[in-house]
Amino acid sequence: MAGAKEIRTKIKSIKGTQKITKAMEMVAASKMRRAQDRMHASRPYAEKMRSVVAHLATAHPEYRHPYLIARETKRVGLIVVSTDRGLCGGLNVNLFKTIIGSMKDWKQQGYDIDVVAFGTKATQFFKRIGGRVVAHATHLGDAPAITDMIGSVKVMLDAYDEGKIDRLYLSYTDFVNTMTQSPRIDQLLPIVPDTDERLHHHWDYLYEPDAKPVMSALLTRYIESLVYQGVVENIASEQAARMVAMKSASDNAGDLINELQLVYNKARQAAITQEISEIVGGAAAV
Repeated sequence: MAGAKEIRTKIKSIKGTQKITKAMEMVAASKMRRAQDRMHASRPYAEKMRSVVAHLATAHPEYRHPYLIARETKRVGLIVVSTDRGLCGGLNVNLFKTIIGSMKDWKQQGYDIDVVAFGTKATQFFKRIGGRVVAHATHLGDAPAITDMIGSVKVMLDAYDEGKIDRLYLSYTDFVNTMTQSPRIDQLLPIVPDTDERLHHHWDYLYEPDAKPVMSALLTRYIESLVYQGVVENIASEQAARMVAMKSASDNAGDLINELQLVYNKARQAAITQEISEIVGGAAAV
C-alpha cells in the first residue's frame, strides 16, 4: 500500500491548495466589486477632463500652453501601471508585451526612453531588462489616493517642462469586463486635439484671472486625473484577472483530485486483489 499512501498524501496536499485558491477567488471577487465601484465613480470626471482639454487643444486661445504644442521628439517618457502581486494570470505579461513592442518602435526611430513605474512588477521588470527607471511607486493599496502618485507624475511633468522628454505616454490595463482586460498605451503629452469637425472654428474660453495660471493648473490636474484613472482601472483589472485565475486553479485542482482518486482506487483494488491471491495461494499450499 506504499503507492496508495503516496497518492493519499498528494490528494491531501492538492485539497489544501484548492482551499487556498477558493479563498483567494472569493477575496478577489469581493475586492473586484469595490474596485469597480471606484473605477466607475472616477470615470465621469476623467472623461469630462478629456473632453475639456481636447477642446482646448482644438481652440485658438490667447495663451497656448507648452503641453498643447508638439515638438521634435528625441526622448520619450512612459508611465507604466502594473500590479504589486502576482497570481493574476497573464495580466502583467500582456501589458509588458505591448510595452516592449512600442519601445522597439521608439528605439528604431532613435528615441531614448525614461520610465516611471507604478507597481512592484513593473519596477522589477524594467530593472531586469535594463530600462531607465527615473521614479517608482509601489504598494498603493486597493484604494489608492491621488496624493500617493503626484510625486512620481511630477518627475515626468518637470522633465517635459525642462525639455528632457518630448512626449509622455501612459500604459495600463483597461478594464473591459470581468473576462476581458485590455493593455493599452495612451499619449498624454503633447495633448492630442479633438477630431470633432464641429469644433474646427475660432473660439476660446474666458479665463479668470489670467489664462496662464488657469491653463497650467488645469492641464496638470488633467494629467494627474488620467494617471489616477489608469491606476484604478488597473486595480479592477487585477482583481478580475486574479478571480478568474484562482477559479481556474480551483477547477484544475478538482480535476486533478478526481484523477488521483481514480488512480488511488485502482492501486487499492490491486493491493486487495494481490492479498486475496496470496491468501488463496497459501490455503492451496496447505
